[in-house]
Amino acid sequence: MRQMMPPQNRLVSELARESGITEQTLYTWRRQLRNQGIAVPGSGKNAEEWTSEDKFAVVLETAALNASELPEYCRRKGLFAEQIAAWRAACMAANASTMQQTRGQQAQSKEDKKRIRQLEKDLQRKEKRWPKRQHC
Repeated sequence: MRQMMPPQNRLVSELARESGITEQTLYTWRRQLRNQGIAVPGSGKNAEEWTSEDKFAVVLETAALNASELPEYCRRKGLFAEQIAAWRAACMAANASTMQQTRGQQAQSKEDKKRIRQLEKDLQRKEKRWPKRQHC
C-alpha cells in the first residue's frame, strides 16, 4: 500500500504484476484507505494530476500540522508546501462559491415569488374587468 501512496505513487497494475496480489485486491485496499481520508492515488500521475478527492485528503491530513511538521510531511509524500497551500485555497474557494450560489439562488427565488404574486394580481384584476363569456 505504501508504494501506491506518495511519493512512489506506483500504478496498481505494476504492483499487481510484481507482488502477485490481484489488481482487484489492491483496488479494494486503496478504496478502504481513501474512505479513511488517506491520499492514495496509485495512478502513477504526478501530484498536480491527482483527483480532487486525493488532493482534499492531503489538505485534511495537513490541516493540523504546524510550520515545522509540514515540511517533514511534504518530504515523506514527495509534495511541496506550495502545492498544499494551493489545494487548500481551491477547497476554500469552492466552498465560498457554493455559499455565494446558495445566496444567489435564494435571492432569485425571492424575486420569482414577488413576480408571481404581481402576475396573479394582474390576472385577477383582468378577470374582474373582463369576465368570461358563456356560450349557450
